[in-house]
Amino acid sequence: MSDHHILPLKTYFLIFGALLIGTFLTVAVTYVDLGWFNTPLALLIAGAKATLVILYFMHVKYSPKLIGLFAFSGFFFIVILLALTLQDYYTRGWHEPLPVDFLEMGQNLK
Repeated sequence: MSDHHILPLKTYFLIFGALLIGTFLTVAVTYVDLGWFNTPLALLIAGAKATLVILYFMHVKYSPKLIGLFAFSGFFFIVILLALTLQDYYTRGWHEPLPVDFLEMGQNLK
């Protein structure tokens, strides 16, 4: 277990700078109206930042392949869960009017 890989301090500062740029990009995207593309773009930037953290700050890049496999599988299942959540969210009928009995039920509570 003594085969630890030590990264130079410059690498950590470069990754930190990349994470800061990613954060500024995420904030900048919120001010631009891209329609439906805002959320996927923000998630793409967040995924890139998470990949940098996993590879460099968690040292998965220089770890054995089995640790990389487990890290990738966790990241992969998060992507699956986000995809299923977004699929559910985007396919709901928010534009459909509420049923009349639902509106009347709210008036009876007053």
